[in-house]
Amino acid sequence: MLGFLKNPVVVTAEINLNLVVLTVMGLISRLWGLSYPRAVVFDEVYYGQFVSLYMKRIFFVDDSGPPLGHMLLALGGYLGGFDGNFLWNRIGAEYSMNVPVWSLRFLPALAGALCIPLAYQILVELQFSHCAALGAALLILLENSLITQSRFMLLESILIFFILLAVLSYLKFYNLQRHRVKYMGLFTYMLLLAIAGLHFWHMLGDRNLSNVSLVCHFLARGLTLLVIPVAMYLSFFFVHLTLLYRSGPHDQIMTSAFQASLEGGLARITQGQPLEVAYGSQITLRNVLGKPMQCWLHSHTNTYPIRYENGRGSSHQQQVTCYPFKDVNNWWIVKDPGMQQLVVSNPPRPVRHGHIVQLVHGITTRYLNTHDVAAPLSPHSQEVSCYIDYNISMPAQNLWRVEIVNRESDTDVWKTILSEVRFVHVNTSAVLKLSGASLPEWGYRQLEVVGEKLSKGYHQSMVWNVEEHRYGKSQEQKEREVELHSPTRMDISKNLSFMAKFTELQWKILTLKNEDTEHKYSSSALDWITMDTNIAYWLHPTSGAQIHLLGNVCTWASANIAAVVYTCLSLWYLIRRRRKIYDIPEDAWQLWVSAGQICVGGWVVNYLPFFLMEKTLFLYHYLPALTFQILLIPIVLQHLSDHLCRSLLSKSMFNALIVAWFSSVCFAYRTFSPVTYGEPLSVAELKDLRWKDSWNILIRKQ
Repeated sequence: MLGFLKNPVVVTAEINLNLVVLTVMGLISRLWGLSYPRAVVFDEVYYGQFVSLYMKRIFFVDDSGPPLGHMLLALGGYLGGFDGNFLWNRIGAEYSMNVPVWSLRFLPALAGALCIPLAYQILVELQFSHCAALGAALLILLENSLITQSRFMLLESILIFFILLAVLSYLKFYNLQRHRVKYMGLFTYMLLLAIAGLHFWHMLGDRNLSNVSLVCHFLARGLTLLVIPVAMYLSFFFVHLTLLYRSGPHDQIMTSAFQASLEGGLARITQGQPLEVAYGSQITLRNVLGKPMQCWLHSHTNTYPIRYENGRGSSHQQQVTCYPFKDVNNWWIVKDPGMQQLVVSNPPRPVRHGHIVQLVHGITTRYLNTHDVAAPLSPHSQEVSCYIDYNISMPAQNLWRVEIVNRESDTDVWKTILSEVRFVHVNTSAVLKLSGASLPEWGYRQLEVVGEKLSKGYHQSMVWNVEEHRYGKSQEQKEREVELHSPTRMDISKNLSFMAKFTELQWKILTLKNEDTEHKYSSSALDWITMDTNIAYWLHPTSGAQIHLLGNVCTWASANIAAVVYTCLSLWYLIRRRRKIYDIPEDAWQLWVSAGQICVGGWVVNYLPFFLMEKTLFLYHYLPALTFQILLIPIVLQHLSDHLCRSLLSKSMFNALIVAWFSSVCFAYRTFSPVTYGEPLSVAELKDLRWKDSWNILIRKQ
């Protein structure tokens, strides 16, 4: 029974020395002298701020994509013992001794190094020769722009690593089953979904596969390409939100509910507020839109001018605006129209969806009002004011219906922070709305509030939420003013669920638009293909040493040629196949098509979307697309050698040309290595590197 124990347990392993050597070479090229320069290099000034916020657990929002990349950079800082204390305000600033430069740059460099063996394995999985795979890996190894980008605290090398890893994972999955039966990464993911769908479509036509097998294939693809990625995506945000629990500089673009869930900031003010808004409640109302800036419903004693500059008249009533700062004039009292009291009864009478209320300005005790008078800057909308009785034929119209937009039922209670409400004017059906326009000097440049004719559409500018809230206790005006100036403190706390916070944060990331400004090194997507532009990343303050984002000229030109050759050959083959002429065997054709789906498709989905983006673009945005184009070079070379070079002489000549071409790649790599690694150069040497007039090589005046 125990006979199997008579023989030793033997484990055998196959080691691909090509992969080992390539990985070691990649690590050397990316990790050598990683702490140099010990100064802020280009976009390190941007990403370093987020690393510091992670170290201090302070919440932030970045519109560049999911937080995984930022968390990996922060992990490097954490492993190096970084405390987050550094002022990231200037490119070229020397790092203080508390900044672990090597640790912060390690993970991007490691990701860049691992892209080399990934490139090798992708070509092997595409069924190309190990020689072609080795060529692809060496081209990635000797690509100056990829080396530069991976040696600093930047995200592109991490992005490229995960893109290549995703492609390799799917190819391994596809080959395994075949034998056995972001933001830019998003575009590559969609490409893989399309390829998986195409593969499954071909399976449907295979009568050798049973219905059960087809269902299993479908479920396996759904699990690996949908369920697992979504779960991982959510987990990244879960970790992100768990780590960043403190209030910070980006809170104000989030809703009041989100802000109140963070430690400090608004939570310090709102913690323990009454949950249910009742008649007599004292409240501040924040506009949900938050654009052009966060603001609160506000009034003051000043009135609208009798006549505006364009000659139109106004009601000369008390101004109502939206004010972007905390102020005592932001406080309003929710009043029951059928009663005179301005305090909360015992027990409180909560306000529900559909109830009619009056909003009384806390300091001036005038009622929120609107009427058929044109707004100052939005003449098609109604003016909103606080009513002053001038004893003229303009009666008060100050009744408002509360509509809870995010209610679960028609009997929902109006809740502090959580409820998003619209105020519909009873007399005119106008909705209280932030127009976003900035009033002239007479309105202190505050934002205009109008009454918008009720429409079927929904916009966040018409929605408000209670941010600060207390139960009013003082009936006398003097006592009430003292109460309005005092901080709120009660005994109820509110927390958002993870999914609520994730949904809001994801929407902000997708819709947040930073102000795009012209940059000295910004470029258009058309400049990238021929590398007509460069970026100066760092300049030594005294010597001629400098670091530039510049690619291997020979590799970039070869990648473009390979793309053109692939396109022309594919069109030629398609036309010939249409006429029933087959120039290459069917298996070679399928191999050629598969390579195009991955490499050409990868280039297309990582490049063409930039023509639709309204953002400041830089050369490094092209690197993911370039990586796929580089993978195409050895594929085209192997195809030409196998199918177009028919004789022994032509093959020998072609191989000699490949050797000469690869020597030129090595020469270009060595030529531009000084500005890849930041080696000191003389003025004459710097001038020799300006191969194109459009390159901005920095030369100091003597």
